[in-house]
Amino acid sequence: MSVKVRIPTPLQKMTKNQAEVTCQAATVTQMIDQLEKEYPGFKDRLCEKDGKLRRFVNIYINDEDIRFLQGEKTALKSGDEVSIIPAIAGGV
Repeated sequence: MSVKVRIPTPLQKMTKNQAEVTCQAATVTQMIDQLEKEYPGFKDRLCEKDGKLRRFVNIYINDEDIRFLQGEKTALKSGDEVSIIPAIAGGV
């Protein structure tokens, strides 16, 4: 399944300054593993050592939060658009 992945600005250095990349994957887990193969170190930015997504990383498939779907096991289909969004906190 070919999906489009939107890369957040802080991670674009890892993707050679690309804001979007395409990936062949059937699930979110496979997508993360594929991104790691193409861009070594990418998975470490998204996942804990046990492979679970870091709590401050949000992933959306076609504007739906995977936390309300099947998490990392959520299936992807060709043409899906995936957004990786780091949570932002702070302020006054």
